[in-house]
Amino acid sequence: MTLLSFKSNISDMNTIYDFTALSNKGKKVNFADYKGKVLLIVNTASKCGFTPQYDGLEALYQKYKDQGLVIIGFPCDQFGHQEPGTDEQIEEFCRLNHGVTFPLMSKIEVNGDGAHPIYQWLKSQAGFAGFNPKHPLTKILDDMFTKADPDYASKPDIKWNFTKFLISREGNVICRFEPTTEPQEMEESIEKALAK
Repeated sequence: MTLLSFKSNISDMNTIYDFTALSNKGKKVNFADYKGKVLLIVNTASKCGFTPQYDGLEALYQKYKDQGLVIIGFPCDQFGHQEPGTDEQIEEFCRLNHGVTFPLMSKIEVNGDGAHPIYQWLKSQAGFAGFNPKHPLTKILDDMFTKADPDYASKPDIKWNFTKFLISREGNVICRFEPTTEPQEMEESIEKALAK
């Protein structure tokens, strides 16, 4: 299969349910098994300034899982080499330091030629949403990305760890939250999605 035909296949995918991925135990996960759930998909890292968001994500999971919320973490080492560990080391870190009980997948890439098909699709559904102007790291991130690419904001690539995609009970992307959006700031959007 050529890259071109592969990419055209990604655009033919209609919902998250068209995809599979590997769990951090190496087991194939069919996202069709999540039909009827509200999903929050997050690319994560253990050694990042945003890593404390694990606590907020777990709090959201505990609060809303019985209403149908599933948070799924995709560890990724593409941003500042901030996720160097193995799947087992990542799981242990998350469990011991942040009490994470929501599902973690096997480490993937989210940008570039090696980007996981789920992330190719997610980016095709929701582009960069803009950094939260009130967050203390926004200026640092904006300066860093503008220096590398003055047009970065118009591109759908994942900018950093802890970018979040909210998926409806029908498997469609509702919205994208950038790393500068704290988990508790997504609560209203999650509640609306759960209410549908």
